[in-house]
Amino acid sequence: MSNVDMMDALQAIAAEKGISIDTLFRALADALESAYKRMPKSEEYAWVTIDPDTFAIRVFAQDVDEEGEPYGPERDVTPSNFGRIAAQTAKQVMLQRIREAERELKYEEYAGREGDIVTGIIQQNDSRYTLLDLGRVEALLPQSEQVSFERPEPGARLKAYIVEVRRTAKGPQIVVSRTHPGLILELFKLEVPEIADGVVEIKACAREPGHRTKIAVWSNDSNVDPVGACVGARGSRVRQVVNELRGEKIDIVPFSHDPADFVTKALSPAKVKEVRIHPDSGTAEVIVPDHQLSLSIGKEGQNARLAARLTGWRVDIRSESQYLEPQIAEAPEGQEWAEGEWTVDPATGEQVWQPAEGGPAMSAQEWSGGDAPAADA
Repeated sequence: MSNVDMMDALQAIAAEKGISIDTLFRALADALESAYKRMPKSEEYAWVTIDPDTFAIRVFAQDVDEEGEPYGPERDVTPSNFGRIAAQTAKQVMLQRIREAERELKYEEYAGREGDIVTGIIQQNDSRYTLLDLGRVEALLPQSEQVSFERPEPGARLKAYIVEVRRTAKGPQIVVSRTHPGLILELFKLEVPEIADGVVEIKACAREPGHRTKIAVWSNDSNVDPVGACVGARGSRVRQVVNELRGEKIDIVPFSHDPADFVTKALSPAKVKEVRIHPDSGTAEVIVPDHQLSLSIGKEGQNARLAARLTGWRVDIRSESQYLEPQIAEAPEGQEWAEGEWTVDPATGEQVWQPAEGGPAMSAQEWSGGDAPAADA
């Protein structure tokens, strides 16, 4: 093979593999140097040069002193048969260097991309992990990072969140997740331009993968409604995210710097009567109407649990009746409250105390203040 042919071959390989020609030149020079040093009577200190224009390959050497340091003029020690021997010897080394360069390029492409979202095609799916084809590399989706009831079929397209990129002897190993809260944030970035532009921020996210997610959003522009921006016209934006998550429910609430207000919004869709913040214990004491108690707690405590994660406060929810019971027990000694019952005022929807003997009903605040009529002595 002539020098021109070898240059054309290297350029073709560089273009096909996406490797720079300089990288291939360095790999070839190293390979030829290794080939030369395995030849009989080779110089101890020698190196190979390749002319990038003519592809002329030369071997140069210098003498070394007793300490192994080079000295004296450079000498051209290129063997007469070096072209043929080098081509035979360097072939395997070159292929290895090309593979190494490819692996390094793939690693550099994904290194530092932890936190990004990728789209892959499912190649293999078993009880331990799922492999996603990302194009030039494969990503590993471990069983622990999969939503329990998701069973995507091979060939299906799937979005996933990059949690780690590892360098291995076989190339980069990309570990992705479908359960990480970051997947929610990145999916909304794709669907909501205001988030991608930084106008709207997702301040907090709490997720139970496959079931329900709560996000708290904030707008840096008073003219932009953060909740409306995330929901989209007729729910179009949030629907795209829900579809990608296979139907996972998403609650979008406005973020608030006031802890009591934030806890109130985080418990949506339940209606909250009052929130009392106890900073010393990190507890938010929440009082809700009796008919809102189940909704505020949610199925198996899910709504309260997600609200606690979203806000960072330990949420203690009680109904108005539960809140008032201890106050009844703490009535002054010797005083008995008149008989009656708690009812709901149809006009206001609030609980009121209706004395058994008749008379005007009393609000919970009036009643707990000790204004309830005492029983006749």
